[in-house]
Amino acid sequence: LALGLCFSLQASRATLKADRNEFNKRALKALNKAHSLDPHDAQISMYLALQLALVRQVPAAMEALQEALSLQADDLNSLHLLTLLLSAQKHHRHALDILDLALSQHPDNFNLLLTKVKLEEALFGPAAALQTCEDMLHRWQSCYDFSRLSDTDDSSSLPAAEKSEVSPVVRKASIHLNLPDFQDASIGSLSPPSVAASRLEAAFSEVSEVSSSRRQGPSYIWTTLESIWLQSGELFMADGRLKEAQFCIAEAGLLFPNSHCVLLQRGRLAELRGQMNEAKSLYDEALAIHPAGERILLHMGHLLVKTGRVHLGEKVLRDAVQMHSTSHEAWSGLGEALQALNHSEASDCFFTALELEASCPIRPFVIIPREL
Repeated sequence: LALGLCFSLQASRATLKADRNEFNKRALKALNKAHSLDPHDAQISMYLALQLALVRQVPAAMEALQEALSLQADDLNSLHLLTLLLSAQKHHRHALDILDLALSQHPDNFNLLLTKVKLEEALFGPAAALQTCEDMLHRWQSCYDFSRLSDTDDSSSLPAAEKSEVSPVVRKASIHLNLPDFQDASIGSLSPPSVAASRLEAAFSEVSEVSSSRRQGPSYIWTTLESIWLQSGELFMADGRLKEAQFCIAEAGLLFPNSHCVLLQRGRLAELRGQMNEAKSLYDEALAIHPAGERILLHMGHLLVKTGRVHLGEKVLRDAVQMHSTSHEAWSGLGEALQALNHSEASDCFFTALELEASCPIRPFVIIPREL
């Protein structure tokens, strides 16, 4: 089992397709042997299912996972993997039902909650998923209550009228995390500029306190908060609300200014605003920090093709395909670049993209932890 997990992790980190294929093959061999030695071990069955999912053998993965769940029906990772496998089969409604079951047992698991956001976006659109992001911010604050680190116990940045509506756990905290909202939800129209400005100022003053001066504790606490802000920013961009997206990305940037994830999102926002040179500069910075980043390579390649630098865009997208051979978006992007160059290979790329999309989960299978 340990050997299989090590090979699996090596496969995920390999940048060359041949190396990745070899490590995946060794991982499957080791995990199959472990399963044959102890077919009644739920953990072995679950990791065998995960490895099969990673190489996109979805039906076989589902079969192995059913064994794991028959042995341990309430296992967190098994339920999460089942959710991802159902989403890969495009059964999003069923996947969300399974996820809600897992969350009823693990309500504070942010990995599950981030998957819920993606499923809700697919089913109901970005505006609906943003409510879960807001709930995640409140839950994060409830889990990591930093008011005890403050010299003042009862201070709050909430207006007096709102304090009565806050749960006891949140009320005693010295700050309150909220998503920005520059729209009047009751009528759907934009708020007056002065109201929007005051909301922005209040939100910045509240969040900046926890993001900068109060950043203490293990790093995973803050990377979780960064993920929530960046996911919220993505949803706001998908919903066409760029001011709110900018706010969320800025908050993530206060936590980790040199994060390649933050730089990527800043680049996407610049691209949406038509600031192509600024976007490319930000993608360059992100690639310098994380050269193998799938999303960074994708957006850089698309930008280069869109701005007429098709040959360079093709090279970047070929790199993306080489390093992320199961990414349907990378194959589709490469197909678009080759089509712009009138290459006959374009149709093969599009066909591969369609095949891979048919087994693509709502979030990557690698989010399931591989550890003993």
